[in-house]
Amino acid sequence: MTMKNKTFRLMVLVVSGLMLQGCIPKVAIKKADAPLPAAFEPGVLETTNTATVMRKDFFDDPALLDLLDIAVANNKEINIMLQRITIAQNEIQRRRGEYLPFVGIRAGAGGDKVGEFTRKGALEEHLPLAGHAFPTFLGDFRFELFSTWEVDIWKRLRNARQVAVLEYMASKEGQNFLVTNLVADVAHSYYELLALDNHLENLEQNIRIQENALEMVKQLLLYARTTALAVRRYEAEVAKNKSNIYKIKQDITVVENRINFLLGRTPQPIQRASSGFMEQNPKVLMTGIPSQLLQNRPDIKQAELELSAAELNIKVARANFFPSFSINAAVGFEAFAVKYLFNSPQSLAAAVAGELVAPLVNRYAIRAEYKNASARQIQAAYEYEQSIINAYVEVANQISNIDKLKKNYELKTSQVEALVQSIDVANQLFKSARTDYLDVLLTQRDTLDAKQDLIETQQKKFDAMVDLYRSLGGGWQDEPMTDAQKSYLSALSEEAGEKMDENLSKTEAAKKIDELSVKLVED
Repeated sequence: MTMKNKTFRLMVLVVSGLMLQGCIPKVAIKKADAPLPAAFEPGVLETTNTATVMRKDFFDDPALLDLLDIAVANNKEINIMLQRITIAQNEIQRRRGEYLPFVGIRAGAGGDKVGEFTRKGALEEHLPLAGHAFPTFLGDFRFELFSTWEVDIWKRLRNARQVAVLEYMASKEGQNFLVTNLVADVAHSYYELLALDNHLENLEQNIRIQENALEMVKQLLLYARTTALAVRRYEAEVAKNKSNIYKIKQDITVVENRINFLLGRTPQPIQRASSGFMEQNPKVLMTGIPSQLLQNRPDIKQAELELSAAELNIKVARANFFPSFSINAAVGFEAFAVKYLFNSPQSLAAAVAGELVAPLVNRYAIRAEYKNASARQIQAAYEYEQSIINAYVEVANQISNIDKLKKNYELKTSQVEALVQSIDVANQLFKSARTDYLDVLLTQRDTLDAKQDLIETQQKKFDAMVDLYRSLGGGWQDEPMTDAQKSYLSALSEEAGEKMDENLSKTEAAKKIDELSVKLVED
């Protein structure tokens, strides 16, 4: 008879679960689909990818490398992100504790007096206690060990913990993406600073040339070979260019302060090497194949992990439709007076109970959360696709930009060379009274503008190099893993039955250690 009762109860539980499952609404799940072309440029297939180059090997300016190291270590946004990562890591431990039994200790004290003309009061009145009547005010003292445990039948809690793991890994990729952008921002500002220094030097050279021309015009005025108008026009031109010096110096101050902000420190002079800027050539970058963006771009990897977390969250929300089973147990001492509390076995008390809870009526909140989980999964899939397309477009734009800037720079160089030569020609013609002073003045002005444009184009070339490096997913890679990491990772890999990659960086090794640790705990 006992076996029949157990079988009947099991059948009731199974049927109830099936009935509840039939009431679960159907929701959509989107599979991400963003196919990439085989190459960035038709007919050009590169396998080498510059993104895998660490920043210390990519940038060859020692002053810039020092700034980048300070920024990555001290930037406030990076440090804020590190705390978010710590929170995500702690969330894993919190959710792990939810599906493990909780054991605690508790003590309590209380008392009550029941009415005499009640069933309980009447019983106490006529029930002697060791030859004595029940006390009027009956105490209740207890000291016990208790445990609560929700049996994770439908893997709701374990899936929720895995969601926390994926969100933690996504936050780590978010940090890498932040580092990539930080490196690019510091490099952009640094090259802008070099360009401003060259703008200032070029302007000062032009002022010296115009001051010499002004002296020449003044001498010609003494011999009545020109007019006072020429002198005044040259004086106005010199004054205008001298006023521009202060504008450039202010721009330099602003850029220096911007770099200091990125470095997480108060304003101070920025050490830099401005000489030779115009003779430098940006590095030639190898773009690799588009599919490598999926491995190198932290934002794509972050979106992929968030998509996986969103898919698991659907399972977590779905499990809320099924019954939950929990077990509560306690063992300890209980008595109506403290002096009897630890009398054994008279005061020894124990309790155990199982509880099955299933939602039957008014499940709108559960349905809404289930549908929201589906909507968030579809949203995450679109965001993943968008991040892939955005990465490809960024790289394609920078490839085209670098090619156009190279041709632009070559033509502007020819323009500057021709204008520099024309200044000497114009001066000779002016001295021999074969041209007007305005021709000399306009030639000098055109030369100054052309040189400024050339410096700006050189800056844009370096900016395009940095942007392509960022678009490929470079800049966040750090030093190779330490010997301690290598030893620990080797032991974890062996225990998990996996082959260890010897070429991981510090960041990648730390992430792999986290992954293997989680895997081994779950196994």
